[in-house]
Amino acid sequence: MKAKSTLTSKWIKTKVLLRSPEISALIPETARLTRENAKRMLDKYGMVYIKPEVGTYGNGVIRAERRTGERGAVYWFQSGAKQRTFSTFEAFYASLKPVTKGRSYLIQKGIDLLKAGGRRFDIRVMVQRGPRGIWETTGLIGRVAGKGKIVTNYHAGGKPTAVEKLLAPHTDAAQLAATIKRLKKLGKDIGQFYKKNYPGFKQLGVDVGLDRSLTPWIIEVNTSPDPFIFNQLSDKSMYRQVMAYRRAQQSPSKR
Repeated sequence: MKAKSTLTSKWIKTKVLLRSPEISALIPETARLTRENAKRMLDKYGMVYIKPEVGTYGNGVIRAERRTGERGAVYWFQSGAKQRTFSTFEAFYASLKPVTKGRSYLIQKGIDLLKAGGRRFDIRVMVQRGPRGIWETTGLIGRVAGKGKIVTNYHAGGKPTAVEKLLAPHTDAAQLAATIKRLKKLGKDIGQFYKKNYPGFKQLGVDVGLDRSLTPWIIEVNTSPDPFIFNQLSDKSMYRQVMAYRRAQQSPSKR
């Protein structure tokens, strides 16, 4: 397969990982947005995320829910700070058209993410290829959604936070250590699997959401991750490691 250093389609990136039986078990059901898929997945899961197939910084992401009211099911969505509620699925789906504007969108099973101070958070797992071609997880950082926001992205107001601080209220010391170990292994496994399909990649940013059982759900894979988010942590050791790997990749003498 032709070597690449970036890949913009979230759909293609998802389908790559679906080829791995072990990794695919941790990917929430994802499909192209159609009327049929929206109806089926809202009925099945109750909450979904709808996001552009191509996009960055959490722009255009929609959280949608099927809620049970006194008069039956109602449909709700939030896009940015805007929230709307509809009494029928047809009205809900029609309302998405001005938001999606004809672009290709995906729909994904929603994960009930852990929260910090009442705000959802996820974890960016930084995975980089070392000088000898071996993939390593070089960084873990939590991202807490801004007030009233549905996305955790730093550029959309998310707050970078140490993973240990975020997980401490939800785990004991042994669970915390086991979860971090699992996240690091998952990142490395994804890097190694991508290498088989796209050998040109040198770094990946895997966005992982943890539910109450601490299952690490793979929300998205970024093939051009921002390393500078790690500089937002007070402890700079992780940032230094990420940048050291990045410099080694850019050096012509390092293969």
